[in-house]
Amino acid sequence: MDIPNTIKKNAMDSSLEITIRVGKLGINDSVIDELKQQLKKRKLVKMKVNQGIANGSSERKDLFSSISSSSGSILVFQRGNIAVFWSGM
Repeated sequence: MDIPNTIKKNAMDSSLEITIRVGKLGINDSVIDELKQQLKKRKLVKMKVNQGIANGSSERKDLFSSISSSSGSILVFQRGNIAVFWSGM
C-alpha cells in the first residue's frame, strides 16, 4: 500500500505527540490493544520504546514491523526508538 505524502509528512512532524510508551515490561497484548484502540480514534499514533527493549537498529526495525503486523497498522516512520503507525484509512 502506498502511503500518501500528507501522512508521511505528518508522521515526521516533531510536534506529533507520543501517545504510547513501552517500558521495561516490553511489548505485550495490552500494548497492541492500546495501539489498536488509538488507531480507531486517530490516523497516526506515535510510540516510543525504552532503550533496553531493543538493541540495535535492525532489532528495533524488526520489533516495529512485528507491532505493525500484530495491530493491523502500517509503519509509516521510524527513527531510533520512536515509530509512527497509521491506521491505513
